[in-house]
Amino acid sequence: MTNPISTRIELPDGRIITLETGKLAKQAAGSVTLRMGDTFLLATVTAAKEATPGTDFMPLQVEYREKFASSGRFPGGFMKREGRPSDSEILTSRLIDRALRPLFPDDYHADVFVNVILFSSNGEDMPDALAGLAASAALAVSDIPFNGPISETRVARIDGQLVVNPTFNELEKADMDIMVGATIDNIMMVEGEMNEVPEADLLEAIKFAHEAIKIQCQAQLELSQLAGTTVKRDYSHEENDEELKKLVWEKCYQRAYEVATSQNPNKHERIAAFEAIKTDFLELIPEEELEEKEAMISRYYHEVEKEAMRRSILDEGKRLDGRETNEIRPIWGEVDFIPGPHGSALFTRGETQSLTTVTLGTKLDEKIVDDALVHGHDRFLLHYNFPPFSTGDARPQRGTGRREIGHGNLAHRALKRMLPEDYPYVVRIVSDILESNGSSSMATVCAGTLALMDAGVQIKRPVSGIAMGLISENKGQNFAVLSDILGDEDHLGDMDFKVCGTEKGITAAQMDIKVDGLSYEILEKALTQAKEGREHIMGKMMETMPEPRADMKPHAPRIEVIEIPKDFIGAVIGPGGKIIQGIQEETGAIITIEEIENKGRVEVSATNKASIDAAMNKIKGIVAVPEVGEVYDATVRSVMPYGLFCEFLPGKDGLLHISEIDWKRLENVEDAGFREGDTIQVKLIDIDPRTGKFKLSRKVLLERPERNEGQRHDGPRRDRD
Repeated sequence: MTNPISTRIELPDGRIITLETGKLAKQAAGSVTLRMGDTFLLATVTAAKEATPGTDFMPLQVEYREKFASSGRFPGGFMKREGRPSDSEILTSRLIDRALRPLFPDDYHADVFVNVILFSSNGEDMPDALAGLAASAALAVSDIPFNGPISETRVARIDGQLVVNPTFNELEKADMDIMVGATIDNIMMVEGEMNEVPEADLLEAIKFAHEAIKIQCQAQLELSQLAGTTVKRDYSHEENDEELKKLVWEKCYQRAYEVATSQNPNKHERIAAFEAIKTDFLELIPEEELEEKEAMISRYYHEVEKEAMRRSILDEGKRLDGRETNEIRPIWGEVDFIPGPHGSALFTRGETQSLTTVTLGTKLDEKIVDDALVHGHDRFLLHYNFPPFSTGDARPQRGTGRREIGHGNLAHRALKRMLPEDYPYVVRIVSDILESNGSSSMATVCAGTLALMDAGVQIKRPVSGIAMGLISENKGQNFAVLSDILGDEDHLGDMDFKVCGTEKGITAAQMDIKVDGLSYEILEKALTQAKEGREHIMGKMMETMPEPRADMKPHAPRIEVIEIPKDFIGAVIGPGGKIIQGIQEETGAIITIEEIENKGRVEVSATNKASIDAAMNKIKGIVAVPEVGEVYDATVRSVMPYGLFCEFLPGKDGLLHISEIDWKRLENVEDAGFREGDTIQVKLIDIDPRTGKFKLSRKVLLERPERNEGQRHDGPRRDRD
């Protein structure tokens, strides 16, 4: 065994991160273990020696996986082994990918595979905040060309203080939770959620995270030096023909620039105009050379198209669709658009459109979360769907992709803090993107807000979202910040910055930066311009629906919640569930019970109030404590020679003695005229302290007849009310 090489990083709170290479997975191009306390990650990276012919992009695949054994648990399901990645694993994979991808050389096209595996967890430290560091360290000790290192760190604000890589428990108290990815010099990626914080606070947290990241990047450089891996492999993944490149620019650039400055708001007409330029050029190439050169021509023409768009904005101030840099596309919306869901909204901004529905459910509809480290229930779900027809693509629709999970998660984080406190309903939002040309995730946030209000959910405040872009050159010396970016401006630009929030502040943000040298001055301008855009969009949303409906739709389930003493949970359920099932059958309501903080939380739901009231009355009767002097509506359960046994509360019977039925003397109980099943009003007059038996009276509720002189009164004497 070779001697492993390691380096250490100390976090501000004294925790130590150890990076080590040379011991595990030595056949990978790069392999690093990361340990912090009992948290242990293995990151490996491999790369193909050559690029697949015709590849003109970075074929990077990142996989982050958590072993159930890391926390001493068995996987669920019949197979009892890890299966497809969970949503949280996919989201962590995306975080790593977004920070790494821009830093591979532009001409490097070999397949690269990054794998990060959690083998051990103490259940306190959050491993997703360490995965990016581990992945970058594996690249640092490999011979794969990479313009890093990078690192990622989570920053949370807890009781007003910023904390690096908080624990699970600490994060529950945070009003800001962001993940930042960066190199020593530049911010590359930001994603997180906030409790309506000002723009300045988000910027401060990003700067705070960057200081921690600089230390982690320096440690990777030291590890690379110790491992002797500072020299990277030679590669040649692109064939170039400078004469052909020059010809493409000469023949195509001016026409492409004219299309870029034509200010045509129609996406497909612009695409067709750009494609026509390339088609015309291809006709100039001899047929025998075309097959060999077509891929190269497409690559050169893409550069022409990109430069034409950028010059149009930086030199002429003209965007592809003719808008000013801070101008928002036309917005319109409708609510109550379709009748079946409990809430629905259609939101359209330019050529982007979301049809969003809201479904309200009961505890039985909760999502069960059974991940390696997190297991519990989720009461707020948001699902985002991006069918191919939304962009006019003629291809089949497959399963949910990573992009859809990521976009849905951003919208979920933007909206979840605006639900009412202790909201009894399980909420599912589904956004189906019907058209897309820029920021369908932000359309989901806006449509989701309107659909929630249409469903009668009394959200704290409405949320709007906007996507910002950037075109820059000379390391940010010349730049333009773009509001409400188009798809092409995202693809050809230098930044995609999505910001969601209310009138009080930001609730979620996501940023991907594709260039070096983005200053905090540019970030601050982007945040300020985003706020103005959000406010404009919010105004249009309020024209569609200014506030939530006062009540839910008639077909929405009604839910009432009651807390009962823990000791009464068994009484409500009954032996084998007999009592609760009987209440559900009799009333038509659905009842769920769970123990929370030594109390029973009973949730009663039905589509009509009468069923809920009937069920609630029965539950209250079960948990009610009988009180001497209280009057009850009782049911005669049995008739005995000496009196009636009456159920005055569910499960509680008392004796109505023959002498307490009426003021007049009864020779036989039957003379009172009561039979089993009759309802009778009684008063609880005594509880035997020794046996706990209940003594009832009916006559004390009746007017006492005046006695004639000499009339004898039989029966027990007692003070009467």
